[in-house]
Amino acid sequence: MLFAPAPPQTNLHLMQTSRAADFRALKLATGPYQRASTLRSIGQLATSFGPFVAICAFLYATPDLPLWAAAPLWVVAAAFVVRVFIIQHDCGHGSFFASPRANRLTGAVCSLATFTPYAAWRRQHAGHHANWNNLDRRTSGADIYSDCLTVAEYRALSRTERFKYRLLRHPAVSLLLIPPLVFLLLYRVPFDTPKSWRKERRSVYLTDLGMAAVILALGLTLGFGRVAAVQLPIICIAAVIGVWLFSVQHRFEHTLWARATDWSYGEASIAGSSHLRLPRLLRWLTGNIGLHHVHHLNPRIPNYRLQECHDTLADLQRAPELTFWEAVAGSRYALWDEDLKRMVSFRAAGRPIPA
Repeated sequence: MLFAPAPPQTNLHLMQTSRAADFRALKLATGPYQRASTLRSIGQLATSFGPFVAICAFLYATPDLPLWAAAPLWVVAAAFVVRVFIIQHDCGHGSFFASPRANRLTGAVCSLATFTPYAAWRRQHAGHHANWNNLDRRTSGADIYSDCLTVAEYRALSRTERFKYRLLRHPAVSLLLIPPLVFLLLYRVPFDTPKSWRKERRSVYLTDLGMAAVILALGLTLGFGRVAAVQLPIICIAAVIGVWLFSVQHRFEHTLWARATDWSYGEASIAGSSHLRLPRLLRWLTGNIGLHHVHHLNPRIPNYRLQECHDTLADLQRAPELTFWEAVAGSRYALWDEDLKRMVSFRAAGRPIPA
């Protein structure tokens, strides 16, 4: 029982040691589910790229399609881009195929559809898995989706600094405006990639070259205006969906943030990551990423085995659960209250800035 309250007189160090052993045992129990299946992986590639390419081809073939008919197709195509991104994400964790070479090649191909340089994103994402929800190892601010201030830190800011902080994290800005800019513009340059990461920086430019080749071929054949009219709405919608999925998995009211002395990998996986309960179709389209607690406990589990692992191991089923609508409403939780041990809104933190 991983989340049972401690007896009043329990020694804290002994309790933490015992809980760490429980989490290690739980991670060990997930081991059998990290075996990749070549057939299932190839099948997932076919059912992700196939519909995406088919929808794009239909949109190219019907230039006079009215907006009311084209818009739903943009959304569906964007959902398949998100599914391709989950495959790229799995490749980055070495879980999609048993072969490292197959993972690298597949991840690079996926990057042409997701507009996300594979090697650079993979290494940046590894940092997220090492330190998520650790108050003493937060990012420098470039990634506003994996970071937050405590209530005390927010109150210590000047009025202008609080306004800037709130503006960047307003849902209209952080979830609608910024994601397309990141995928279309910022990922075209190694803006947050250290100069010492030579291979990762090179992957950014190689991805740009690959994308340019595809766009050039399509543009010369179909017209560059037509290519923009089809691909830009799709990637913008996919960026919004993908960033929302990523941000809500750790930023909900009863998540867990902790100082480094109290932070542990196992507890942060189960208590600091959510189980986002989505309808079956959305679970399929999003590659079971809603089972985020299982993924964080063992990133080597391919997305198509996450559900089986969760359903088999009872301790995984004690992670915080979010419905779709709870996740939508969760965007208001922006600050960590170290006294209440939960996320709170700016309004709840007090000293609100007038609109």
